[in-house]
Amino acid sequence: MKGIIGAIAGDIIGSPYEFNGIKSKDFHLFSKVSTFTDDTVMTLAIAKWLCEDIESMDVLIKNLKYFGNKYPNAGYGGRFRQWLKEDSPEAYGSWANGSAMRVSPCAWVADSLEEAQDLAYKSAVVTHNHPEGIKGALATCDAIYLARIGAKKEEIKDHVEVRYGYDLNRTLDEIRPSYKFDVSCKGSVPESIICFLEAQDFEDTIRNAVSLGGDADTQAAIAGSIASAYWDVSKNISYKAIHRLDYRLLNVFIEFEEKFM
Repeated sequence: MKGIIGAIAGDIIGSPYEFNGIKSKDFHLFSKVSTFTDDTVMTLAIAKWLCEDIESMDVLIKNLKYFGNKYPNAGYGGRFRQWLKEDSPEAYGSWANGSAMRVSPCAWVADSLEEAQDLAYKSAVVTHNHPEGIKGALATCDAIYLARIGAKKEEIKDHVEVRYGYDLNRTLDEIRPSYKFDVSCKGSVPESIICFLEAQDFEDTIRNAVSLGGDADTQAAIAGSIASAYWDVSKNISYKAIHRLDYRLLNVFIEFEEKFM
């Protein structure tokens, strides 16, 4: 299976390690405490927007607020929780990686790289209108789209480095020892992309992301969203991730799959 399952599975697999970081790739992919978090909720909110009205920013905001308020304990940042309560919410200059964790549906709907970038920008700017927040969403979406249309890893790497200025020449072995929890796009998106670039398959990508010991669920969601455009997600991983969604989220996932995949 390919598609937004990569972000969902990455989030769920990474969830036990978000605040209990490990520096190893040797861990159980799923456990009793593996669950979806805000990464999955917001990814599916974006998916629902694209299913309903791809042109409407009002529909985008409506869905972010609806799903955010339906899952108030999913793990949002403090400023986003406040945004969810506002009657007429406005962007608050966020540079955090929430824009990148939720962007993957945009890459699967778009018919061109330019359209993917436009949708990614729209998906981010309603909250994460800081240049770094927008860049994180765009870089992630570009990588997913390019992987989706068959670009090689080196082509994806070159594109992201040239267009967005991220340093992707570091290795995970160089990053891992001193890497710490970092929710900024600048400090987590390039590392997530490297997790994909160094991987052998989808599972290896997720293990790479968790092993950094950082914002594990979000980095696994970002890296996984790219990996699931490049490789298939195994039936075992897909099944275990999908069966951790409740009916509301599952119905959105199915709707998006039927309409766009």
